[in-house]
Amino acid sequence: MPDEALLTVAGIGKAFGGLSVVDDVSFTVPRGGRLGLIGPNGAGKTTVFNLISGVYPLDAGTITLDGQAIGTLPPRDRVLAGMARSFQNIRLMPHLSAVENVMLGQHARASGLGALLTPIGWMPRGRWRREAEALLAEAGLDIDPGDVVSSLPYGIRKKIEVVRALASRPKLLLLDEPAAGLNPAETAELARFLRRIADGGTALLVVEHDMGFVDEVCDRVVVLNFGKRIYEGSMAGARADALVREAYLGADAA
Repeated sequence: MPDEALLTVAGIGKAFGGLSVVDDVSFTVPRGGRLGLIGPNGAGKTTVFNLISGVYPLDAGTITLDGQAIGTLPPRDRVLAGMARSFQNIRLMPHLSAVENVMLGQHARASGLGALLTPIGWMPRGRWRREAEALLAEAGLDIDPGDVVSSLPYGIRKKIEVVRALASRPKLLLLDEPAAGLNPAETAELARFLRRIADGGTALLVVEHDMGFVDEVCDRVVVLNFGKRIYEGSMAGARADALVREAYLGADAA
């Protein structure tokens, strides 16, 4: 059932120092769906990501992933439940190679005390390395998997971070401004890669300011403004919505 909800966010809220930054936000992401979370700076998009991934505790509402209530789970347990995310700022290990960074994502999906005590150098390098190299190749990265990440161009490092998140085999992938800093060719290639990911069954939740990229990747959008949801539907519908144009897209968007 492709329209069955994988992620359900229901009435979530968050305040800092008495200031409400997310207020009664609800939406769903179906299995294999591609939802964009858009809005002006300060709208609450990254805070919503941090609530879903467990960086911040909820003040209100519930979050369910594949039928499991995850709103009170720590971040690692949310990964084990089937969630992964990338960040607006690259968080790769610069002294490790591309393939070793991807293997860290594989390590994240392991569970139990043994996984916590196993250094990356002791991981099952044969099988996991082959899998990590295959993921890098599937992403269209024309690099030596042994290249140290700090020596690679910015656009390639951004894509490696997405591949590392995929290495945990998530049901849901959260992407925080994945196209930021990429040139047009890199942006187009990343969009094609993400569509292939979704076609393979992994649902996407994407925060992004590049509306062309959102058009290419996402089949639905949720628009936030001042921490509230003001629209949910197609990107074409968002462009035609007077409230969305006033808050974010501008009068010429339609």
